[in-house]
Amino acid sequence: MKVLVVGSGAREHALVRSLSTDPAVTELVCAPGNAGTAELAETRPLDVSDPQAVASLATAEQADLVVIGPEVPLVRGAADAVRAAGIACFGPGADAARIEGSKAFAKRVMAAAQVPTAMAHVCSTEDEVAAALDAFGAPYVVKDDGLAAGKGVIVTSDREAALEHARQCDGDVVIEEYLDGPEVSLFALTDGTTVAPLVPAQDFKRVRDGDAGPNTGGMGAYSPLPWAPAGLVDEIVERVVQPTVDELRRQGTPFVGVLYAGLALTSRGLRVIEFNARFGDPETQVVLARLRTPLAGLLQAAATGRLAEAEPLAWDAGAAVTVVVAAEGYPGKVTTGDPIEGIGDVIAPAYVLHAGTETGPDGAVVSSGGRVLSVTATGADLAAARAAAYEGVLAIRLRGSHYRTDIALAAERGEVRVPSTGD
Repeated sequence: MKVLVVGSGAREHALVRSLSTDPAVTELVCAPGNAGTAELAETRPLDVSDPQAVASLATAEQADLVVIGPEVPLVRGAADAVRAAGIACFGPGADAARIEGSKAFAKRVMAAAQVPTAMAHVCSTEDEVAAALDAFGAPYVVKDDGLAAGKGVIVTSDREAALEHARQCDGDVVIEEYLDGPEVSLFALTDGTTVAPLVPAQDFKRVRDGDAGPNTGGMGAYSPLPWAPAGLVDEIVERVVQPTVDELRRQGTPFVGVLYAGLALTSRGLRVIEFNARFGDPETQVVLARLRTPLAGLLQAAATGRLAEAEPLAWDAGAAVTVVVAAEGYPGKVTTGDPIEGIGDVIAPAYVLHAGTETGPDGAVVSSGGRVLSVTATGADLAAARAAAYEGVLAIRLRGSHYRTDIALAAERGEVRVPSTGD
């Protein structure tokens, strides 16, 4: 089959890498792609925010399957446009993608489906925000209702900082109770009815070691979670994923694609922090590193309503760790166009997944974004995977770049990591 992957980050590079090893994939295109995906797939220019442009490219390429990576094209209806063109698409339509595009919508769906989540107030004025903050007390959790590239939330004990974040949000603001306990990310493939959970992972959102500093799109991840209780995935499917998929179908907006549940294992039990309508970055990097089942068949089965007939999932028994190398200044303003050296010096079992990169006029790889590379490695256990990933990171040379040094460190030591408020 011919597969078109839409997007340009490390998530898309991870998808392309897995698809490129699938014997069923005869042609592979990534649009717009990056310097890394160009080594495995044809690349095409594309405005991913334009649904008709996505559909037109899929038609021109005569793609058999379109896999949409980022949230923006999904929320804007790219999957609807592709399906209207008669092409199978892995990704929810715009109505179902509101599960990520609007946190207020997600809360309503969870309430209808009786899915456990944080108590919340949806606020439209500063007075309402202030009242909600006082009702819940510190630590304060303030979220932009809409898309914010993983950086629309603040968790803080500083009331003024919480108010200021709310003032910066575009539109409604969601104020939530603080959820204690370790966090888990779980992806589940679905055709709108059947659910196939992948292995869980844990990511690291804050920019600095010890979960300090501002939120980012993600600075690293690992899988498996040795501290996770037995039966956790079954519980998440039973109490969270399947009821949500069933409720969206009941509302007439079936969800086709991957439903990403961000969860907290609190002192009061399992709670949903948020839903995403697509594979998460950087968790995708470690989850796909462990997947042994050919990916294309799974995604096509979900896209065509045949997930119940798909090949059973098989996983590597070892571990995977990914560490993000970010540009100077990230998650704030960054410079681009800096040369990246040392990628070829990264040796197996580590490998590099490109995120914010492009090929310069002289053919050299240069930076083009905030999160520049994900160095991913597998190993027999977390200690081996972590050591290999950081050995790979040390080979990379990029002016002013930075990375966290504690990805998977607590899990390697047998400890449970509970994110701090960052104060």
